[in-house]
Amino acid sequence: MLARVPAGWRAIVVDNGSTDGSADIARSLGATVVHEGRRGFGAACHAGLLAADAEYVCFCDCDASMDPGLLAPMAARVAAGEADLLLGRRRPQARGAWPAHARAGNIALARMLRRRTGLRLHDLGPMRVARREALLGLDLTDRRSGYPLQMVVRAADAGWRVAETDIPYLPRSGRSKVTGTWRGTWHAVRDMRRVLAEAPGAAAAPAGGASA
Repeated sequence: MLARVPAGWRAIVVDNGSTDGSADIARSLGATVVHEGRRGFGAACHAGLLAADAEYVCFCDCDASMDPGLLAPMAARVAAGEADLLLGRRRPQARGAWPAHARAGNIALARMLRRRTGLRLHDLGPMRVARREALLGLDLTDRRSGYPLQMVVRAADAGWRVAETDIPYLPRSGRSKVTGTWRGTWHAVRDMRRVLAEAPGAAAAPAGGASA
């Protein structure tokens, strides 16, 4: 994964309680490793956001299911003003890349998101790009599986232009504690339903010049 990060970019890897030595491997390969003691997908993502110092930040899973090389053209589109928040819409390239229960949960959440915000998105994929200061202005508070959805909901409430672009999606390396099981998917959906119950306008930060 780190070998495919665009040249000149700073890779930030968040160690959220791993026990397999992956943090040491990432550090040896040149990544900035941030340790986050609080467990949770959102806790890890937000720790990376706080550790970043670039104008644009990108999020991407480290399980080899997505190519970080695709982040460069995505960031260019945000910089060009095409969107304030650009999401990667996953397009499975092989059988088993996206388990049925995970895909079903994603479809259900996309429909609930449409009713809540009016956004006609197909995927709440983890690959995404936005301006760092604008994201911090959204005051994201979820530190569990609801974090990526809260980002989209609060961006929509703030009037951001949220768009998606197709990305190839490959079978992940290793087993996910979230999408790898029905129980993990259920917990993620539960966290996200809690986010959807937030009152509109819980945070309403403008995109901070993302149209420039």
